[in-house]
Amino acid sequence: MLKPGSHAPELAVETLEGETWRLSERNPENFTLIVFYRGLHCPICRKQLQELTEKLDHFRANGVEVIAISGDQRDRAERSHKDWQLGELRVGYRQRVDSMRDWGLFISRSIKEGEPELFGEPGLFLIRPDGTVYYEAIQSMPFARPPLDDLLGAISFVVKNGYPPRGEA
Repeated sequence: MLKPGSHAPELAVETLEGETWRLSERNPENFTLIVFYRGLHCPICRKQLQELTEKLDHFRANGVEVIAISGDQRDRAERSHKDWQLGELRVGYRQRVDSMRDWGLFISRSIKEGEPELFGEPGLFLIRPDGTVYYEAIQSMPFARPPLDDLLGAISFVVKNGYPPRGEA
C-alpha cells in the first residue's frame, strides 16, 4: 500500500511531445499532479481531462506541474488529445500494468468493444518535489472523481499553511 509521506514508485512514460517523462526528474515548485486515466474509451476521463486543461494555468500558478497518463498506445493517446481538445496538457501513454499495480491502481478487464484488454482505473496523486506522496485518490470505478476546484483550493491552503500529509500512520 502506497502511503502519504512514502517515496513514490518510479514512473517513466513516453509523452506525445516525444520525450520520456520521468517522475524522478521532475522539480516543481510545490507538487507534481499525476492524473491516471482509463484511456480513449472513457467519456468520464474526457470530461475530467478537458476540465484539467481549462485549469492548467491555475495549477501552474500554484507551482504544480501536471501530467495525464494512461496505458493506451500512442495512436489512442494522440486521438484522445486531438478529439478531446487537450491543448497544452502533457499526456503520457503506454503505462505498463506492473507500473499501475506499483501505484496501487485498480486494473480492469475489457467488458465491451473499444476497451483495451486490461487498463487502469482512475487515480490522482500529488507528489512533492522530493518524490514523496502527499495526496492520493484511487478509484475502482470510473465515476465520482475528486473535483479539481476543491483540489486547487486545497493546494493553496497546504502551501500557505505548510499542512503535512495525512494518512501516513
